[in-house]
Amino acid sequence: MLKKGIAIIIGSFLLGIGINGFIVPYHLLDGGMVGIGLIMKYIWGYKVGLTIIILSVPIYLMAWIYYRSYFFNSLHGMLVSAFVIDLLGPLRYSFHLPPLYSALLGGLLVGTGVGLMLRFETSTGGTDLIAQLLTQWISLNVGILIFLIDTVIIMIGGFVFSKEILLYSIITISAVGFATSSMTLKGKEVIQ
Repeated sequence: MLKKGIAIIIGSFLLGIGINGFIVPYHLLDGGMVGIGLIMKYIWGYKVGLTIIILSVPIYLMAWIYYRSYFFNSLHGMLVSAFVIDLLGPLRYSFHLPPLYSALLGGLLVGTGVGLMLRFETSTGGTDLIAQLLTQWISLNVGILIFLIDTVIIMIGGFVFSKEILLYSIITISAVGFATSSMTLKGKEVIQ
């Protein structure tokens, strides 16, 4: 339990730094609930973390009904990461990298944070939770499933924002997918 708690805290801070320090300054997108939260932030100014919590409610209800272990294992990760994302909002003014480097570094930080949590059977909820549930029926790496879901969200965001933002966002989710898959390839037995 202590290891899981540490993974949630470290993973959440990696997410918060990646999103606020590197993705938000260029209005880039990520996938999943974070991506939807970012779209809502850019259009209406909503807080990303709060949006993640609200949009995750139906997914958590599904997990409560079908897979309570996923519900309990990811609820803490979602709440802590959403809080940390909003807490670290001021970081968007801290780093001044070109958009390509921001897309790559932000994606690697987010993917590493998500992957770390997934290795300890917790997540940020949202589409990460959906991907975890789908691995029960589909024999794909959870990082690949997250990448596919993220791609759909990025494509939706591409209709709203410029082609340049879409291109850099594709780089971001590729980095997220790479880092998440790398962190989850060998599974939890590597850390424990």
